[in-house]
Amino acid sequence: MAALPPLGPGLALDPGLESVLREALAALGRAGDGLVVSLGAVRAALAAAGGPATLGERERALFGAFLRRLVWAPGAARPEGLWQRCFLEAPPGLVLCVLLEALGSAGSGLDPREVVGILEQFLQQGRMSALLWEVCQPQAQAGCLELQGALLNKIVCLPEHVSNKLQGKNPPVFFPQNYFPFLGDAVLQVLEKISDSLRGGLDCSISFVSHVLGKVCVHGWQKEILGVLVPRLTDLTKSDCIWQRICWQLVECVPDRWMEAVVLGFVQRAPGADVLSRLLGNLVVKNKKAQFVVTQKMLLLQYGHTTAVLQNLLGYLALDSSRRPLLLRVLQDLLETWSSSSAVKHSPAEQQLYISKAILICLSNLKEPEIASCRQELLTSMMEGVKCHLESSLPQLRCLGMVVAESISSSINTEGPVLKFEYEEDAEIRELKSLLVQTPSFCVVPSLPDDDRGEKAGAAMPLVPESNEKSCTAAPVIADEESDAELDSDDDLIPYDMSEDKELKIKAPMYIRDCIEVLTGSRSEDVDKWEATVKALESLVRRNPAATREVSMELAKILLHLEEKTCIEGFVELRQRAQVAVLTTDPIPVAKYLTSQFYSLNYSLRQRMDILDVLVLAAQELSCPKFHGKTKHSGVQKPCIQLLPGNDSSKGWRRIVDERIKSKTRRFDTGQSRVELAPCPNKFNSVAGYFFFPLIQHFDRPLTTFDLLGEDHLVLGRLVHTLAVLMYLAVNTVAVTAMGKALLEFVWALRFHTDSYVRQGLLSCISSLLLSVPTERILEDMTEELLETQSWLGDVMEKDPDGDCRRLALQNLLLMENLKKKLEAVPS
Repeated sequence: MAALPPLGPGLALDPGLESVLREALAALGRAGDGLVVSLGAVRAALAAAGGPATLGERERALFGAFLRRLVWAPGAARPEGLWQRCFLEAPPGLVLCVLLEALGSAGSGLDPREVVGILEQFLQQGRMSALLWEVCQPQAQAGCLELQGALLNKIVCLPEHVSNKLQGKNPPVFFPQNYFPFLGDAVLQVLEKISDSLRGGLDCSISFVSHVLGKVCVHGWQKEILGVLVPRLTDLTKSDCIWQRICWQLVECVPDRWMEAVVLGFVQRAPGADVLSRLLGNLVVKNKKAQFVVTQKMLLLQYGHTTAVLQNLLGYLALDSSRRPLLLRVLQDLLETWSSSSAVKHSPAEQQLYISKAILICLSNLKEPEIASCRQELLTSMMEGVKCHLESSLPQLRCLGMVVAESISSSINTEGPVLKFEYEEDAEIRELKSLLVQTPSFCVVPSLPDDDRGEKAGAAMPLVPESNEKSCTAAPVIADEESDAELDSDDDLIPYDMSEDKELKIKAPMYIRDCIEVLTGSRSEDVDKWEATVKALESLVRRNPAATREVSMELAKILLHLEEKTCIEGFVELRQRAQVAVLTTDPIPVAKYLTSQFYSLNYSLRQRMDILDVLVLAAQELSCPKFHGKTKHSGVQKPCIQLLPGNDSSKGWRRIVDERIKSKTRRFDTGQSRVELAPCPNKFNSVAGYFFFPLIQHFDRPLTTFDLLGEDHLVLGRLVHTLAVLMYLAVNTVAVTAMGKALLEFVWALRFHTDSYVRQGLLSCISSLLLSVPTERILEDMTEELLETQSWLGDVMEKDPDGDCRRLALQNLLLMENLKKKLEAVPS
């Protein structure tokens, strides 16, 4: 930048800033050698008057007119250096408004890059903090609120103004990721000046800074500005009550329409509940909007926040006596949602997990007198909540209900018996249980980045209290002390040497009728013979198909009602494999029997689901051709359908459809050898209807102990998934079109079912139908139904709370689109 010219000796003769500004305006209109002198006179008069802060209303209006005339002056009238200095020394609010007006209408020889260059110097020389401080003065607060609003928009939207004019080619300082941390530094400088003013007994306002913070946060830049503010404010508020008051006032003055974004930003970025308490104070008690955000919206209407955010939020409520009543109210609201059967049915599993975490964190923050005051409410909510969770068909929700119920029970019954369930612990369950151990605020690691901190917080905390560890280590000592007293005279006896003894092997029956006699007759009391029969039955049935057909109905009935007499390893699997062997050996009569028994009285839900599993496994065995020949690639396997255990069977069944869709995808051959299929008949072709149609006929007829459309929705879900698999396996069979039409009517009747597991099965049915029924049959026989189904799938994809349902709906819409393209590709 060129050196500034010295001030002329005659400039000091005119002390009035107003007259100097009028002369400068006239000089700008004439444009000549006197322009440099006039600009220098303006600078000198401004300095003599005490700087921009001392300007009155008339002087500010004249100065604004002078700056507008100056920015549009021709190039010859803009001396290098002096021109820029006039803007950098002028009142910062006027300068920002004038420069952005010029930038928005740049033209007629004014280069936008010149204006942006001045704006860049404006930021780099600290004029933004001067602008904020200027507005915080009492005389500025008495001015026009509309002008302050316009100034607020220009400050927050400065990167957009520059980027829009330069088409993205703006200097790095105007990138949002750089600008808003810079603005955060400017805010800190102003807060330090406010702190000094308060200590000196002077008044100033913080409301404009609060407005800037709120508008930046609501525009989505919380991370950038609070990433600068929160660490610094955390240090400043540790032991300084004035800084604590400044921080509280900073947040309390944020307008309600922006309060949510600010509160959420502080909760997400505070390194612990104690820091959040210092930064926010009793904001939730004083401000209704903040209270709604903290106690309702972030806990009951949102569920994407991390565990650390929940710990910050609920720990903040627990750290002050005036806020603890809100913690109790929050716990009651959470338990009301957790124990609502409607909420369990209609909300996604992710939200249920989120609410469960919040409940456990609340329990960890409650004191014994508070728990005692609401013990009856906790007990009632626990009983209702565990009931509706255990009724859910989703294993994850059942486990969540068990863990939360155990935690509530241990909290309200500290000395008496507590609930205890049997379930398999995984990482999710262990994390839930760790939330009951309250994490001290000083143990939170502040260096973890943003939201990732929450997933790791508390990972190092012991899951067992210290007192339990002591008791565990003390137990062996007690046992050693008492060992002498427990000696018995029999201990001196020498045991027999049984190392060479061999177990007597019981010979299994050789004929099927002998098996029936062992399983049902007088010989059934021989336990060893009974075990050997159960283990040998499947192979015996497969080796003697003719003999099996003679007694297939009797054998199917025996196996369906067979109960375990001894602790035989894998009894359930052995019985199931024998049932499948009988069904595949004599499909039609046995399928008729099993499907009729599914809707009969006096069967348990477990037996009905066993029938479905046997039907699916048998259908798979009948429909899949055997693989022959050898291949070099050992990784090639035959396609199969695996039924997983009852608690997770839907995922295994849905994999069937996914594999079929992948097989429909066109890929280029990579040169690998292929397994050759030996031609063989599809045995499922002639019997598919016996498996399928009886199952779909009576689903809407409730029995005394069995109501598929009522409480037994778990069995309904398994039935729907079974029909989807049978539909898939019926590809290329004669009955596939009739099965498809019947299945479409079945799906349409249940499409609005409240259970997500059932809806997932219905969507799998649509996938199986689209993949198995020939395209021409779908388009000719089911056109109207298909259009209605497409509309329903669109609604599911957009509105269903379950993520798997939305994924399956999208998958089905893509399959329908492929059918449409296939139809268009066929020549007329």
